Amino acid sequence: MTAPSFPISEIVASRRPHRKDAARNYDALLAAAREAFAEHGAEASLEDIARRAGVGIGTLYRNFPTRRHLFESVYADEVNTLVRVAQEVAEQEPWEALTAWLDRFAGYMVTKRAVREALNDESEIFTACRDSMYAAGGPLFARAQEAGQVRRDMDFVDLLRMVSGITATAFDDDAQRDRVLSIALDGVRVSH
Repeated sequence: MTAPSFPISEIVASRRPHRKDAARNYDALLAAAREAFAEHGAEASLEDIARRAGVGIGTLYRNFPTRRHLFESVYADEVNTLVRVAQEVAEQEPWEALTAWLDRFAGYMVTKRAVREALNDESEIFTACRDSMYAAGGPLFARAQEAGQVRRDMDFVDLLRMVSGITATAFDDDAQRDRVLSIALDGVRVSH
């Protein structure tokens, strides 16, 4: 994968206010929006998001003038977290690093489904986010494959599609989702 035209971390940083109180509100709004989108999808109420964040609706609109701006910021922040997790786990054993990253990827997919409803797949931010995500997780996959711990007859995109398909399914709870994902990953891992 090619490097993104602009780093996702710069998108997040450029939109985040510099004043501490404003930055706290911004972060609280992102967290509340992520939670609301996961629960209610793209139609989550902006008033509910502001209430969850403990701020007024005016503060939400000062930070995110449009619903699309909020979607893009949540999405970029999620991908930025995936990039950060890849860096944090890079020194672990190859299989452990890959599965730690995939665990975070599975959580990201919940938010992505809601946000994707509102964003066009060809949008510049969507493309940059995808490229950043591939650049972060791809080397973890390649390292595990080179270590002989991942099947050779698959590629990183195959793995992401499999995990995406699993996370798109309705489960009774997170524990059931994690169990099914673990079973699927057993089919990816090469046993010695």
